[in-house]
Amino acid sequence: MGQSPSQIQFKISLCQLSVTTDKERNIAHAQQAIEDAADKGAQLILLPEIWNSPCSNDSFPVYAEDIDAGGDASPSTRMLSEVSRSLKITIIGGSIPECSGDKLYNSCGVFGTDGKLLAKHRKIHLFDIDIPGKMTFKESRTLTAGARPTIVDTGAHLLCYPGAFNMTIGPLHWELLQRARAADCQLYVATCSPARDSGSSYVAWGHSTLVGPFGEVLVTTEQRRLH
Repeated sequence: MGQSPSQIQFKISLCQLSVTTDKERNIAHAQQAIEDAADKGAQLILLPEIWNSPCSNDSFPVYAEDIDAGGDASPSTRMLSEVSRSLKITIIGGSIPECSGDKLYNSCGVFGTDGKLLAKHRKIHLFDIDIPGKMTFKESRTLTAGARPTIVDTGAHLLCYPGAFNMTIGPLHWELLQRARAADCQLYVATCSPARDSGSSYVAWGHSTLVGPFGEVLVTTEQRRLH
């Protein structure tokens, strides 16, 4: 008799990356992190939200790529495609600013072991926050919301959230929401954030985390940069 799905071991890697203003450096950095994770046996690799660009409305149009065109028009996803194919791994590519026609999206590409784009998810619920004296950030000033959720068959039963919570909402909601969704759905929940950079205009909370189906935190990176 074969193993039941609950008995099959599956290794996932959460690559909490530091993000700079140099796109080429960010891409090279992400590639190295993916290769390191694959060397350690990861079959599914998750990147952070907005990993190739600073997280700012001024940056989104400058760093945006045409994912559908591919090739030189999207060097970030070209790298993800090439690495997933060469290493025979599945990559949930965090998200990058995507240009499509006259619109910009916050988009996540999922690449299979053959390097093909399995799915592209455009962020539906844009991050608009205004807490007087603490934090104001409105993605909707530059980005357009996606229209539908995305389900991808990777062989793993889990919810994946590339995210970039900040120092205001991170301590309040980051772990709470993950544990709640894991318990509600009785699934594993994986999140991946950019590393914290106190010198950035948008300071990410970090704490990339894997939560089990009972709402238990299995592992967390805290705020440190892993790669």
